[in-house]
Amino acid sequence: MIFQGVLQKMITEIGSPVQYYLQLENDFININQALNKTLEITFLKHECLHCHLDKPIYRQGYCKSCFFEIPQAADWIIRPELSTAHLDKEDRDLGYEKRMQLQPHIVYLANSSNLKVGVTRKDQIPTRWIDQGAHEAIAIVEVPNRYLAGITEVALKEYVADKTNWRKMLTNTIEDVDLLAEKEKLSIHIPGEVTPYYLENNTKETHIEFPVLGYPKKVKSLNLSKIPNYTGVLKGIKGQYLIFEDDTVFNVRSNEGYYVSFEIK
Repeated sequence: MIFQGVLQKMITEIGSPVQYYLQLENDFININQALNKTLEITFLKHECLHCHLDKPIYRQGYCKSCFFEIPQAADWIIRPELSTAHLDKEDRDLGYEKRMQLQPHIVYLANSSNLKVGVTRKDQIPTRWIDQGAHEAIAIVEVPNRYLAGITEVALKEYVADKTNWRKMLTNTIEDVDLLAEKEKLSIHIPGEVTPYYLENNTKETHIEFPVLGYPKKVKSLNLSKIPNYTGVLKGIKGQYLIFEDDTVFNVRSNEGYYVSFEIK
């Protein structure tokens, strides 16, 4: 079966294991059903996720001009401590920024390759953890806006990483961590204005199972700009990566805005 469309991050559904779906134009594909099958991915053109023009993708699925103009790609997306909507101060589009920033946010600990701290909107739990390939996670604080979550992350990353080692995550060279103990240990470093939002009674760790039949020994990343056509047998899905039998891995999210042909043989 051959499908075509612009790549966007896979849609996920929590389960045992996680279910992955790829939306390509009018087709909605359950990628789990392609495990142990041969996939052929062919790059055809670019399509910016905002203006939909065939222009080189700069970052996050957007062309360069859109990336520096639209609110969906502003600095506060990556650095939540830069959020200003709670001050009624506009960055690029105050209406959009209020909708996104002035809602409940979670600061959490996750274990993908190592212990890390992160921030996400409450309605993105557990999606955010799945996208990071975390096999376990726990919420630390729940705050009413993105700014408070951001300053909490800044404070805590002095003591714990804020990045995932994607190679270790994909080779599954990971160790279990007592997240509850780490949460309690870090609680003393939460900024004063955030301490009322500390989830002291939350002792629930979320454990996530990914659909992986075999992990690569040494990952080789597929870059469609350099290799526009690739064929391989799908052996797993973790985070936003497709894992193939020959140790090739393909990050769907980092290839957003690439219009591809996707064939399942």
